[in-house]
Amino acid sequence: QLQACGGGLVQPGGSLRLSCAASGFRFADYTIGWFRQAPGKEREGVSSFRGSDGRTTYADAVKGRFTISRDKVRNTVKTVYLQMNSLKPEDTAVYYCATVRRSLLLSQWGLARSYDSWGQGTQVTVSS
Repeated sequence: QLQACGGGLVQPGGSLRLSCAASGFRFADYTIGWFRQAPGKEREGVSSFRGSDGRTTYADAVKGRFTISRDKVRNTVKTVYLQMNSLKPEDTAVYYCATVRRSLLLSQWGLARSYDSWGQGTQVTVSS
């Protein structure tokens, strides 16, 4: 199970760190993703972490500003983080974390249908 938190209201240029708490699965078997969905738009992939080799991916819109990371205990993922810096108004959305028990390809990580377990969303609002 997944539970995301850490959203809020922040001014442009500010930072937030989202957390996604996972109730115990073997890290190496999974891909973990962050998605976001703005009003009237489709859910889009923001970042992913592939447990088998530690590969991280980022959407072009967030490269250089967002960082995905995770902590784990004895190879079991506990929490996945999304550090968001230099936030822009266009980053405003509901953010979701998701997992799938597969090592996703580059062509798959950003597709919502590639994941089968989702946490509830957390609202991020970037506004002055």
